Amino acid sequence: MNCIIVDDNKMARTVLKHFVREIDFLNLVGEYENVMQATSMLSIEKIDLLLLDVEMPKMSGIDFLKSVTNHPLTILITANPNYAVEAFEYNVVDFLVKPVKEDRFLKAVFRAKEIFDSNSKPLEIDKEYFFIREKGISTKLLIADILYIQALGDYITIYTNDKKCTIHYTLSAIEKELPSAKFMRVHRSYIVALDKVDTVETGTLFIKKHPIPIGDTQHSALMKRLNLL
Repeated sequence: MNCIIVDDNKMARTVLKHFVREIDFLNLVGEYENVMQATSMLSIEKIDLLLLDVEMPKMSGIDFLKSVTNHPLTILITANPNYAVEAFEYNVVDFLVKPVKEDRFLKAVFRAKEIFDSNSKPLEIDKEYFFIREKGISTKLLIADILYIQALGDYITIYTNDKKCTIHYTLSAIEKELPSAKFMRVHRSYIVALDKVDTVETGTLFIKKHPIPIGDTQHSALMKRLNLL
């Protein structure tokens, strides 16, 4: 996996470089002091993993994630744990607090590798099911079993009652394939099966007790689709 480090602190970059070089499936392409320097590399080189500091001058790591439609798999790193809740709104793989410990770094990276290894073959969608490939195995998944789908950069995770599957596919692409009468995009990062929605509160819906944010622009349309009395 090609990865880059973006952190304005030289010592922090040195620690991360040491960790990266100990992992055989990571290839460090470059290190940068700010996201403006890293942007050119992201535009010309396929970067699979971004190790991104949050608090940086000019543009923070979170501001960068806000500014792009798609981004590589991203692990956010910061000295301030208060950013954690906001960070996961932008579909990061993990959130690490400085000083980063090697065992915690390994856990985050292996999570990214698990997602990366998901087969990138396009979905073959039928009216009632599709096949997905994970670790070389094709599995049939009934559309009727889908509870919701979450975006994770250029990947999506499909949740059912008894499992979840992460594949290399975008939320916009699968939205076009799913039956619009049964599914709705309720947030930039979520598509839900309308008949699986259990409860709705201000700004949030719940499926099997899992909270899913409702985007401001989708709220009115969702209320109509749910036949709210």
